[in-house]
Amino acid sequence: MASKIDESIVRHISLLARLNPSDEEIRLFSEQLSSILEYIDLLNEVDTTDVPPTAHALEVHNVFRVDQPGKSLKPDQALANAPQRDGNFFAVPKVLDQDSGA
Repeated sequence: MASKIDESIVRHISLLARLNPSDEEIRLFSEQLSSILEYIDLLNEVDTTDVPPTAHALEVHNVFRVDQPGKSLKPDQALANAPQRDGNFFAVPKVLDQDSGA
């Protein structure tokens, strides 16, 4: 059995991902990734000519309720637990300075 993902590929991917796996982990990942590719090759042999494309394995339906306006909170109720307020708005600390260029 020829390995499709050898240890040098795993080391290269680890470097790109800034990971530092042990030698044992590199051997393990090489075997696992090769096994995954072998399984994909096996799936590629299956004849799917008459199988329609699907977006989901099960038929799903929209379960959202109808969007209808409801009773709204008054500003004093909505802001009752606000740590700080500015009139009818939540007061939050400034995140960016005007000079930051962001």
